[in-house]
Amino acid sequence: MRLHFLKNNQVTCNDGTTAGFYLKEFRGSRRWLLFLEGGWCCHSKDTCDSRYQNIPRLMSSSGWPQTKIGTGILSSQAQENPHWHNANIVFIPYCSSDVWSGTGVALTPPPRPRRGREKERDPNTNATEYTFMGSLIIREVIKDLIPKGIKQAKVVMLSGTSAGGTGVLLNIERVASQLEQLGAEAQVRGLVDSGWFLESKQQRSPNCPETISCSPEDAIKIGLRLWNGVVPERCRKLYKRGEEWQCFFGHKLYSTLTSPLFVVQWLFDEEQLRVENIYMGGHSLSEEQWQYIQNLGRELKISLRDVTGVFAPSCLSHTVITRSNWLSFQVKGISLPRALHCWDRSLEATRNNKTPAKGCPFHLVDTCQWPQCNPTCPALVDQATQQELTLIQMLVAMGLDLQKLGLDPQEDAVSLARMVTNGG
Repeated sequence: MRLHFLKNNQVTCNDGTTAGFYLKEFRGSRRWLLFLEGGWCCHSKDTCDSRYQNIPRLMSSSGWPQTKIGTGILSSQAQENPHWHNANIVFIPYCSSDVWSGTGVALTPPPRPRRGREKERDPNTNATEYTFMGSLIIREVIKDLIPKGIKQAKVVMLSGTSAGGTGVLLNIERVASQLEQLGAEAQVRGLVDSGWFLESKQQRSPNCPETISCSPEDAIKIGLRLWNGVVPERCRKLYKRGEEWQCFFGHKLYSTLTSPLFVVQWLFDEEQLRVENIYMGGHSLSEEQWQYIQNLGRELKISLRDVTGVFAPSCLSHTVITRSNWLSFQVKGISLPRALHCWDRSLEATRNNKTPAKGCPFHLVDTCQWPQCNPTCPALVDQATQQELTLIQMLVAMGLDLQKLGLDPQEDAVSLARMVTNGG
């Protein structure tokens, strides 16, 4: 994939450098896959300064390489990406720190746009020196793809991982309406990977100085004002002024969307656990935290009940679709690329007034209850030793009393095998 800077250099990354996208064209294809990168957000001067210092590529285009190789669903290799390798693939790097929601009207004039050059920053300037234009970046990318043929597309899939997945939820209706206004007849679809979060259970300081100590909803509440963030219109109408943050949560937003959506979500998402200060493979785990982990899986299943297209393995992990081994994960014997293909075929059949094929499922949620009870889960790794561990070994290493939890270490292999046959 090759880097293209936006033609409109007024639409920028946080630091004023011009935003852009990577494109791998597949001549003759009328299918387009647009991918929004993830990387959470910053919501105040302190959190944005810290992010700029530690992960500048998420706030500036100045260090972006000229080319990028796609992996997983972004791969152009048929064996790695059986159904989308021959589509036009667009990777949109995340440099707006606003969960792709910002419309960039800052309270003070933004810095002059610069391209590909590091800029001097005065540490005493206020946070509004950063510009937040995530939603506008998506709009401009689509404009710049018109000469490349996106108006002739049959299918445009807007996809993303983590904050990029949430960005899909927030922008899919806007993308569909933009393409419609351009006269395109494409069906716009959404693919949300690890961006379907639940609200935090912990009570904490609402002014949350550090991103890490901030619940997702508090960061979004504060951030929305800074970013001048937008949420889908139909969802916004459900909530009173100041409550728009609720539209960042898939289970609140889903019923208001008109575009088809497929949700990929590990039932025990590591980022969801991190906001509760739970680190698997870290130092310790309390019984309450273990209880929270088990409840999380149950609550996520409930939240996904009415979603038409789902792939939800009972694993502890975060993000799937850009992993080169994404073919190896299965739910009920079906891989994710296969489930997406079934969903694709079903949507095509519906569009052409045909009956969808039988025996091609795409609502796949693990029925086994425990983390890692699916045998295809990614391995757990001890953070200190970098060794692979089973769930039972990890719980012991983190100081849990297995017998208190009703687990017999002698029988762990038997009970895990039973759990696997029951639904992994």
